[in-house]
Amino acid sequence: MGTHMKTTVDLNDALLNRAKRIATQRQTTLRALIEDGLRRVVDDQPRTAKTAFKLRDASVKGGTALLSDPREWRELEDAHLASLISKAPTTKKR
Repeated sequence: MGTHMKTTVDLNDALLNRAKRIATQRQTTLRALIEDGLRRVVDDQPRTAKTAFKLRDASVKGGTALLSDPREWRELEDAHLASLISKAPTTKKR
C-alpha cells in the first residue's frame, strides 16, 4: 500500500459503535474496516475518462488574424503601455 494520511471525520455515534463491534468480530482494526468500505465505494464508481478540452471555434469572418505573428504582440503591448503613460496625470512640484 501507499503512504497514509491522518485525517479526522465526524461519525454518528451509533454508526461508530456498530463499526467498532464489526471490527472486533472480524478481528481487524476500525481503520482497516473504514478503508475497506471506502475502497468499495470508490471502486463501484464508473471510471469515465475525461474528455479532452475542446476550444470552441470563435473565428470571425475576414480571413487571417490581425496579429498572426507573436512578435507583433509585444509591439502592440509596448504601444498600449506608452499610450497609458502619456495619458497619466502629472504631478506638479512646488
